[in-house]
Amino acid sequence: MPNDTIERGIKKAAGADSADNYEKAVYEGYGPNGVAIIVETLTDNKNRTAGNVRNAFTKGNGSIGTQGCVSYMFDQKGQIIIDKEELEDECGEMDADELMMTALDAGAEDFNEEEDSFEILTAPDDFSAVREALEKAGIPMVEAQVAMVPQTYVDLTDEKDVKNLQRTLDLLDEDDDVTDVWTNWNE
Repeated sequence: MPNDTIERGIKKAAGADSADNYEKAVYEGYGPNGVAIIVETLTDNKNRTAGNVRNAFTKGNGSIGTQGCVSYMFDQKGQIIIDKEELEDECGEMDADELMMTALDAGAEDFNEEEDSFEILTAPDDFSAVREALEKAGIPMVEAQVAMVPQTYVDLTDEKDVKNLQRTLDLLDEDDDVTDVWTNWNE
């Protein structure tokens, strides 16, 4: 047996260079009733991860698809979520208009007010600048990431479909290789 094969085996067993072996992979597919699902993974064993993801789709009565089969239904956007209560605690009298102007001045594309939070959307390239401007203004963020935002949403009315989709999402959530999961399910 060649020496470098032995040395590579020893290094691998010792954990050296393990960070170099991780690869990013994206899986796309459908859950019950045509719910689109995108799964991002970071793995050192693509075969194991592909099997786990396929298993999660199958157990939830879904099907894994080819690259690009659902991603066209999503837009990649910077997404920042701000909790209304936290904003009030940290910034006192800042209202929605002030927050919106701060975000838009920094380069945000869209600003939405939800029941208990604000959502700020940016182009992926402007995400860092907007996040930094909000941090500088002392605005607390619950979540800040570049995400896949659905263009349209799917409602599930059948309890069995909801249960199956939840099972798929739970299995994906439990997988250590899965980093992000996006769906167009309107919860």
